[in-house]
Amino acid sequence: MTVVDDRPETVAPAPRRRPNRLLALLRNSWRQLTSMRTALILLFLLAVAAIPGSVLPQRGISPEKVNQYFVDHPDWAPRLDRIGAFEVFGSVWFSAIYLLLFTSLIGCITPRLRDHFRALRARPPAAPKRMARLPQHTVLPAPPGGTAAIAEVLRKRRWRVEVRGDEVSAEKGYLKETGNLLFHLSLIAVLIGVGLGSWYGWSGNRLLVAGKDNTFCNTRQQYAEAKLGPRVDSADLPRFCLRLDDFQARFLPSGQPESFNATVTVDGPDEPTRRADFSVNSPLRLTDASVYLLGHGYAPVIRYTDRFGNSQLSDDPFLTTGDMGLTSEGLAAFADANVDPATGQRAPDQQMAFTGIYLPTAPEQAPFVRSQYPAERNPVLNLVAYRGNLGRDAGIPGSIYQLDQRQVRTGKVKEVGTKLLRKGETWTLDDGSTVEFLGTERYVTLSIRHDPGATPLLFSCAVLLVGLMGSLFGRRRRVFFRVVPGDPANGSPTDGSSLVEAGGLPRTDYPGFADEFAQLVTAVSGADRAAERAGTDADSSDRAGVREGTE
Repeated sequence: MTVVDDRPETVAPAPRRRPNRLLALLRNSWRQLTSMRTALILLFLLAVAAIPGSVLPQRGISPEKVNQYFVDHPDWAPRLDRIGAFEVFGSVWFSAIYLLLFTSLIGCITPRLRDHFRALRARPPAAPKRMARLPQHTVLPAPPGGTAAIAEVLRKRRWRVEVRGDEVSAEKGYLKETGNLLFHLSLIAVLIGVGLGSWYGWSGNRLLVAGKDNTFCNTRQQYAEAKLGPRVDSADLPRFCLRLDDFQARFLPSGQPESFNATVTVDGPDEPTRRADFSVNSPLRLTDASVYLLGHGYAPVIRYTDRFGNSQLSDDPFLTTGDMGLTSEGLAAFADANVDPATGQRAPDQQMAFTGIYLPTAPEQAPFVRSQYPAERNPVLNLVAYRGNLGRDAGIPGSIYQLDQRQVRTGKVKEVGTKLLRKGETWTLDDGSTVEFLGTERYVTLSIRHDPGATPLLFSCAVLLVGLMGSLFGRRRRVFFRVVPGDPANGSPTDGSSLVEAGGLPRTDYPGFADEFAQLVTAVSGADRAAERAGTDADSSDRAGVREGTE
């Protein structure tokens, strides 16, 4: 006998697919990165990361201060240099924070833009069934025009209105979210402007002495300090030249500066030849660059005549020591001095150098170490003469403003005398050579830079402020009106007139919403009274017409 098993066949459940942990991790990481909380944290970190760039000297701005920091802090400086503390804004960690903030803002704003665009196109929502639960609620007599009159009052007050049968829904305050999004979009534009300036901008500092022999041309080699963006090459610099013709400085009796004005001649293939004036707060605008006036000082003009009768001039600038009187220190070096005219040979140990202190207004009595006023009222040049091998033929980099003290310590350069000179005086040295103080030339310190992100940055900051004002002062709120029949049992009119149930709620924190809601209710009630007055006037006119016809 055959046994048939008629029990239903059991089907094994399909194996559940294990979620891809890598995709889940990436999805969760992206959600965390694009959250507003993360964007605020990154913005705070960016501000904190910029602090070392303002506290520590930076190579792109003042490399000499960085070198001095290494001298003053030999233990800490190498450690800070390894983490990029002297190039903060170009370091890997600062760029990482910058790019993460940029990505976070884009990922955070994109869905909000989409939702806000939909909200702008959407109709105000329908009124809730129980408006008594809303923060603001009241009941008033219905105006003769019903929902049409209510909608007209709201439209005059710039509410977005939607009429659905006996209900009126209105919404207002989209400016808050619009301003919020505009603020964040402008913040992204600010980051883009900073990036453009960093990549495609360039800057350089140059000290320019007045005179036709001291013309500066815009090449990287002629800058004392230059910084080019990663996308800028030396050949991309605009071609122009500057010559300082005059510099005027006025000071108050206390020594405080009053005004500065530099007059230059601009020339070159990329600039028309012209004379131009500019000052501290009014830079010189060129086609692809701007010239800023940073500082000024004096360059003593010294004429040295060696023992063979050969004369050389020096108008090297003396750098100010930082005091209000513009006391200046510098070096006048004559490496080609004492060349034998018979043989044309130069004795390396007969080179001359003069270190000095220049006082625009020297005191009447010694010590002559500090100027009393920044203008030239009693100019004095205090010189120290040195003779020997200055070390400039060895190819070792050195400062043009200071004597190489290594040559002095090793005895290769020796001091041969000191002298206080006034304008026009001459000093005769032990070997018969002479030094004459002829006067001074003015010099200026210039910062020449090009920042293609400056204009977008300025516009973005202006839009950012506008968006911030809208975000702070905009208030999102909704109001609803429903026309309902009167109920005599609850004290309503018995003449069959209708009532209006009104309610409202603020979508954001808005302490003044109760007053605004009361004004709306008053305006709707005013429409009722205006209609009554219009009807009364019409009845009066009809009665007057009847009397006239009767007469």
